[in-house]
Amino acid sequence: MVAIVAAAILVVCLGGAGVAFAYLNNITSNFSDGIDGDLRAQLVETDLANEPFYMLLMGTDGSAERAESAEYAGDPTRSDSIILARIDARNHRVTLVSLHRDTLIDMGEYGQNKLNAAYAIGGPAMAVETVSKLAGVPISHYAEINFDGFKDIVNALGGVEVDVPMEINDEDAGGHLDAGLQTLDGYQALILCRARHAYDDYGDGDSYRAANQRLVLGAIAKKILASDIGTMASTVEALSEYVTTDLSVFDIIGLAQAMQGLDPSTDLYSAMEPTTSAYVDGGWYEYTNMTAWKEMMSRVDQGLPPTTEDVVDELSGTVLASTGSGETGGGTDSSGGQTITDPKTGNIAIRNGNGIAGAASEAAAKLEDVGYTVDTGNADGFDYSQTIVIYNYANQANEAKDIATTIGVGKAQLNDGTYAFEGDFLVVLGADWG
Repeated sequence: MVAIVAAAILVVCLGGAGVAFAYLNNITSNFSDGIDGDLRAQLVETDLANEPFYMLLMGTDGSAERAESAEYAGDPTRSDSIILARIDARNHRVTLVSLHRDTLIDMGEYGQNKLNAAYAIGGPAMAVETVSKLAGVPISHYAEINFDGFKDIVNALGGVEVDVPMEINDEDAGGHLDAGLQTLDGYQALILCRARHAYDDYGDGDSYRAANQRLVLGAIAKKILASDIGTMASTVEALSEYVTTDLSVFDIIGLAQAMQGLDPSTDLYSAMEPTTSAYVDGGWYEYTNMTAWKEMMSRVDQGLPPTTEDVVDELSGTVLASTGSGETGGGTDSSGGQTITDPKTGNIAIRNGNGIAGAASEAAAKLEDVGYTVDTGNADGFDYSQTIVIYNYANQANEAKDIATTIGVGKAQLNDGTYAFEGDFLVVLGADWG
């Protein structure tokens, strides 16, 4: 997506032959600063204008503010955002799959590490190698942008129009955003792309943040495709200063010409790596759900959307996955897409936490009627005042709410590491049962 953004802008630079050629060569030099032989050795050659290819997009936590802060002195730059993009220029299709930065990966001689550590340990080359192995696909190109650059690029475009799914109050991300359709400047767009704690009551903040990052990337692409030549030209300097990519300007121009006509509302597919969260030894990790992941990547590799339907969180309005229906655009009204409704084929552990005889069996019968496999027993005590439905993974939030609705009582709650159970969900019946 970064390459497409750059491409649409750089096409306008071909106006004057001699001057344009020198200018483009200078811009190419800026783009390739930091691209070394180790990275190029990891990239697989492809005909980018005529066949689908994969590109790794990295958003790093490098910025002037961080460089000047004593708090981060000596810390390596890490990849804060990781997106695997499949770009099909001939069919005008782009697929963005976000990867959890906390995904636990076996990094060989470096042991078990979170995915974002690959960049810190071995730079772009190791990041490409690690993501390629995880996804099971060859990666042909690479692009990286830091926080400073993100702000300047959006500002150079005069802001981008985004339907912010819900009100954001997150000091760690930079402040406040109102909900609804609005034009965001660079700083505001960065708040939306960094916000995690605003979603603490909804589920895994990284999933929501990644969804918003994809939303903003789509808005940037839409703005560029609709921009006049002057606006496009004013953006190229910001791109060349802050974007690092192996693509030359001339590669990018060819790609841009091939991608003309792309409509982000229908030609942009998106989703996130399916994982299960776990709290281990004082830290949170994401464990890839390999069956679902392989199925998702098989769809992506065939040019299909990563999921079979749009996935919209009904409480926050956040689009967690898009099939290019053109209907999911953010906002609290989720009527444009379907909420999470996974087939009722999972396993649920029900524990009696109120001491009412037969309570667990009654709840189990309701859930078995809709297809679940249920295991019953007693909780660690009978002093639970409220029924809770515990889930481990953010994309299970809506199904947990459906479970509460099915049994007629309960509050969905993300597991903070307190509850250990086998199966997909844990239901602890409280005094509000019956």
